Amino acid sequence: MFSPTTEQLQCWENNEEIKIFREYLRIPSVHPDIDYDECIDFLRRQAATLNLPMEVYEVNPQKPVVIITWQGTDPSATTIILNSHMDVVPVYPEHWTHPPFSAHLDAEGRIFARGSQDMKCVGVQYLGAIRALKREGVRLKRTLHVLFVPDEETGGVLGMKDFVRTERFRELNCGFAMDEGDVAEDECLRVFYGERIKRRVYFHISGTAGHGSLLLKDTAGEKARKLIDKLMDLRSSEARKLADNPELTEGDITTVNLTMMQGGVQSNVVPPELMICFDIRATPNRSVAEFESQLEAWCKESGGGIRIDYGDKDPVVEPTKLDGTNPFWGPFRDALSDTNLKMKTEIMSGNTDILFVRELGIPAFGFSPIYNTKLQYHDHNEYLHAEVFLKGIDIYRKVIKAVANA
Repeated sequence: MFSPTTEQLQCWENNEEIKIFREYLRIPSVHPDIDYDECIDFLRRQAATLNLPMEVYEVNPQKPVVIITWQGTDPSATTIILNSHMDVVPVYPEHWTHPPFSAHLDAEGRIFARGSQDMKCVGVQYLGAIRALKREGVRLKRTLHVLFVPDEETGGVLGMKDFVRTERFRELNCGFAMDEGDVAEDECLRVFYGERIKRRVYFHISGTAGHGSLLLKDTAGEKARKLIDKLMDLRSSEARKLADNPELTEGDITTVNLTMMQGGVQSNVVPPELMICFDIRATPNRSVAEFESQLEAWCKESGGGIRIDYGDKDPVVEPTKLDGTNPFWGPFRDALSDTNLKMKTEIMSGNTDILFVRELGIPAFGFSPIYNTKLQYHDHNEYLHAEVFLKGIDIYRKVIKAVANA
């Protein structure tokens, strides 16, 4: 990124879109125990300046979904949902160069704040794109619903997950949706058409109990070692796939990580049960049912007496089609080709709220127009460059116009 002049910095400082962005970033909608009232007040002011109606739908107590609507010319056509979340993850202020909710604009043009990348930028860029389209006198065929939802960073359980099951969501008549994507550290924009399937797998391993001085057979510890070896061998083989093929991303493989180990009451007592937990993100390129059957087989091979608990399973959701059966893909792709930036399609390594929309069979893409930027999601000193932010508004202007007229 170039070194800006004093005049350029002043221009960014006075830019109305950047002022709006920084105002939103200064709202500390940070977990835990978020009060969303300040976000709602901010969004109400934005809707008023755009002369658009705004609705607040409380999907759960103190969990508001904000809906800003721009009516299209064809009320019979399915609508476009532009989704973003209002919440951000906790911060450690002592590790930040600038206060995390100051939205400080530094001498290089970087705006530092929690949410600058993930994902308050996207929400206000949607609104900036609509402002630009309205200023040009554009009328869109399809109605736009700009959604600002709560609690995505804690899984969306009390936010988008519940909202898509409501009659109010069905009334929105969504035909296509967009949500956050990921940062590109080069000039190749990333478009996510699917997500890996999350499984938090708790293995409850029972075995022979007794005195710690004895070499007992079939202990929980023996079984745990055998099972851990099998899962770590899978981890190594998937890591080799990634290392051997530069075309692959983490979304194309299954990641396996040991995250918890529990058990035992005293150092000289062999426990009757141990629990180990693995965070597994399975690629949709492999049958999840077959993978779960493989885990069951490994439990038997490790000595049996092992119970699997998946907790709250993520649904198995088909990726969005990237062909002629998806009428929004061509216009979306063509609009991005007009940005002078490259593009690549990927399976997202993590999960976002768009999973719940895609589960309904609605085509959806995860996309954030952030490029030439160091990935700082959930990290200290999260920032977005002013020029990248403004360019993102123009990118969304082109994309929204294309898909809303499809």
